[in-house]
Amino acid sequence: MSAGAGDRRAVVVIGGGIAGLAAAHRLLDRGAAVTVLEAADRVGGKLLPGRIAGVRVDLGAESLLARRPEAVGLAREVGLGDRLQPPATATASLWTRGALRPMPKGHVMGVPGTADALSGVLSEDGLRRIARDAELPRTEIGDDVAVGAYVAARVGREVVDRLVEPLLGGVYAGDAYRISMRSAVPQLFDAARSHTSLTDAVRAVQAKAAAQAASAGPVFLGIEGGVGTLPLAVAASVRARGGEILTGTPATGLRREADGGWRITAGGRVLRADAVVVALPAPAAARLLRAEAPAAAAELTAVAYASMALITLAYRSADVRLPDGSGFLVPPVDGRTIKASTFASRKWGWIADEDPGTLVLRTSVGRHGDTAVLQRPDNDLVAVSRHELREAVGLDAEPVETRVTRWDDGLPQYPVGHHARVARIRAHIAALPGLAVCGAVYDGVGVPACVASAYAAVDLLDGAGHGVRQLTAAPVRTPHGGAGE
Repeated sequence: MSAGAGDRRAVVVIGGGIAGLAAAHRLLDRGAAVTVLEAADRVGGKLLPGRIAGVRVDLGAESLLARRPEAVGLAREVGLGDRLQPPATATASLWTRGALRPMPKGHVMGVPGTADALSGVLSEDGLRRIARDAELPRTEIGDDVAVGAYVAARVGREVVDRLVEPLLGGVYAGDAYRISMRSAVPQLFDAARSHTSLTDAVRAVQAKAAAQAASAGPVFLGIEGGVGTLPLAVAASVRARGGEILTGTPATGLRREADGGWRITAGGRVLRADAVVVALPAPAAARLLRAEAPAAAAELTAVAYASMALITLAYRSADVRLPDGSGFLVPPVDGRTIKASTFASRKWGWIADEDPGTLVLRTSVGRHGDTAVLQRPDNDLVAVSRHELREAVGLDAEPVETRVTRWDDGLPQYPVGHHARVARIRAHIAALPGLAVCGAVYDGVGVPACVASAYAAVDLLDGAGHGVRQLTAAPVRTPHGGAGE
């Protein structure tokens, strides 16, 4: 069967996560006839709405970076504009060295502009080590460098272990000593190339951010009912405008036809299309592209992923006394199992308003290479979360309900050289007209990055490469907005 209708260009989007749905939405704007194929029985990927103790919550990502236009703009386009809400509080803490400590201010993803910013978090030796940065000769960082290695060389390992690691871990569930600074913290990478001192580079980034912040509004926004409602609203809009979304329909074959079109095998069906957008995680994309783009498939196969789990707990509000703030992060060096906790009812006013008698919080576990903790059963993950919450904030109440959500291979890792790998993948794909790729593996793991990646893929199908060039030059940054994200 053909995926098209009449003379309209027929496009098949493979993958019904937020990137695939955003691509479908944009393709309909461009007049295409669109079919979305999703292997799972639901759309949305890592964005998942749910309930606990009758209260609506997110069981995946919970916020949108609002200082990029793509995700917030898409939410408004699909009718969610009046449900966008900033966090009720953005004040987070660090649970480190045996105590909850206020999250330091005056840093860029944990890298300080001055030693004073980390007073109380670092030891006296660690604070003195930061001052040496101004005395060190320039460090040439070349085409890319690991965040942790560069920062440790400039201002000491303690900065990395106590602050950079938990902040980057909240975004990538990865190892700061392997994560690419060019891909993960591009604004700092650019500044570091033009400043001798790292602390000078941080202050330059901060000055630029302060100049933009005056009229930029909140850094992050949530959605009443959960960010997980965004893909549902996009899917509804796609269907309302004539797009077809097939769930439970994995694509198992992709071949180019003699006429330049594409033949897609999916769920026992055969579809033919003028163009295809592959919006899948790297392993699934590699399998699908192996026949027609073997070099791109080989690059995608090399991408590593981290797994994690979210433990959501609901309590009677009367039983709980929490410190102020939105939650806390936990440095791996402290040897705890949980890496963060979000006080969801404190952070998002709509959760508190929905049932003032119920308090919801969540913890997260799992980092790249740490598979042992995720092999433990759900009840063990709940038990260790409760134990560490008791140690961190004195929470000893019995939850009324708990829920464990596992995200196996949920977060692609961005090691040194990731940008070059993405460029090679896109170069191989560009040799096949009518084919484009998008998703978290390419230009950033946050929702705006995925949407931007989708829009760039659609632009490529239309013969315009400016979107990809912009993302290549400036990946969507992922600043941390508080504990637990």
